[in-house]
Amino acid sequence: MESLTSKVLTFLRENPEGVSGQNICDACNVSRTAVWKVIRKLQEEGYEIEAVRNKGYRLLSAPEQVDEAEIRSHLHTAWAGRSIVWKEVTGSTNTDAKHLSEQGAPDGTLVAAGTQEGGRGRMGRVWQSPKGTTISMSLLLKKEELVPEKASMLTLVMAVAVAKAIAELIPEDQAQELKIKWPNDIVLNRRKICGILTEMTMEEFRIRDIVIGVGINVLQEGFPEDIASMASSLYLETGCKIPRAKLMAGVLQHFEEAYEVFSKTMDLSGLKEYYEAHMAGIGHPVRVLDPRQPYEGVAQGIRENGELVVRRSDGTICQVYAGEVSVRGLYGYV
Repeated sequence: MESLTSKVLTFLRENPEGVSGQNICDACNVSRTAVWKVIRKLQEEGYEIEAVRNKGYRLLSAPEQVDEAEIRSHLHTAWAGRSIVWKEVTGSTNTDAKHLSEQGAPDGTLVAAGTQEGGRGRMGRVWQSPKGTTISMSLLLKKEELVPEKASMLTLVMAVAVAKAIAELIPEDQAQELKIKWPNDIVLNRRKICGILTEMTMEEFRIRDIVIGVGINVLQEGFPEDIASMASSLYLETGCKIPRAKLMAGVLQHFEEAYEVFSKTMDLSGLKEYYEAHMAGIGHPVRVLDPRQPYEGVAQGIRENGELVVRRSDGTICQVYAGEVSVRGLYGYV
C-alpha cells in the first residue's frame, strides 16, 4: 500500500508551483495535522519544502536518496513497480524477488536495495554495488503469455528501456555515445555502466516467474584499477549527478512501454530498429568466446528472436545465442 509520505511527495512533484495542504488532505482522506507531520519529516530528511500561509507547500529541492516513497513519487506506470519492496541492504535483489514470488508477490513487483552484497552477472560474475552510488533493482514478471523460449529476449527488452531512461537524463550530445552491448550491458563512451541479468524459474513444465535484475553505476567517483578501463559510472562520464529514484522510475516506465511492443508479436521485431541503431560494435569486428571454439567475425545486428548475427571471414553467417557465449570487441571491450 502506498504510504502517505509517498503520496505527499507525488503531490509536491506533480505541482511544482505549489499545492495546498487542504488539497492533499482531501485527496488522501487525512487530517491537516497528518500532512504537516509528513512535511516536517521530509524536511528533517533533507527535502527543502517552502510552506506559505494560505498558499500551501512547494518542493524546492530534494536530497539524493532512494527509498520506497522516493521511487513512488516519480512513478507513472500501470503495473511495473506498483508493488515495491525496498531494502537498505540485501544479498541479491534477484534472489529476493524469487523468494517473494514463492510467497505470492504479484506481477510487476519491484525489489530495490541501497546496497547489494551478493550481486551477480552473467556466467557467475560479481556485480559490486557500493552504498549510495548504484541502482540495484529486480522486476518480477508473472505473465501467462510468456513461454520459456521467449525469456532470454526480455534481457534485450530491458536493455532498450534502460538506454531510453538514461538518455532522457543526460545531455543530448553525451547520449549519442550511449550504446547497448549485446546482450546485457549498457555502455557509455565504451565503458560499462549497466548490467542486466534475467533468470527464469520453472514449475511443472511452465514458467513460475521471470526476474530481471538491473544494476546501474550512477554516482561512483572511481573504480578499482583492474576494472577502471572497462567500467564507469554516469557521473564519471557525464558529470551529472542523476537522481537514482528518478532513473529507476524511468526504467520501469520505458520497460512497460517496450514490453507492450514486445508482447504484440512476442519477439523483438518492434524494438529491433531502435536496438540496432544503438548497438555497440555493429559493423565492427568481434570475437565470439564460444567455449567449444572461439571465432572472429563482424557483428551484423540481431534477429527478431534476439540472437546476434555474426559474419565470419569466410562469409558464413552465424547466430549467437545469449545464454551460451560472450562476445567482445576485437580491439577492446565493445
